[in-house]
Amino acid sequence: MHKFVVLYRKPADPDHFRDYYVTKHLPLVMKMPGLLAWRYSFDVATPKGEAPYFAVFEAEYADAAAMAAARESPQGQRVAADVANYATGGAVIIHYPVQDGTD
Repeated sequence: MHKFVVLYRKPADPDHFRDYYVTKHLPLVMKMPGLLAWRYSFDVATPKGEAPYFAVFEAEYADAAAMAAARESPQGQRVAADVANYATGGAVIIHYPVQDGTD
């Protein structure tokens, strides 16, 4: 399994971000090939103090090759281009293989 994570910094207009993200961006994400699962949250918190991020998104793919193919696809290119329409605070993107927690 390979995980793709986007950490969004606080946008200039949080209400616009939430509305646009749910009604316009996520429907684009759902069309990406090879996407096994996805989830998001606007309730990012830390144990102490203010969280450095406003929202988080996680996607799961079978492996790094499936993730790369999804990002390079026409759908993936549309998703990437759409980020500028709502993420005015910027975003940090990370991805990594997930290790199983069993013995």
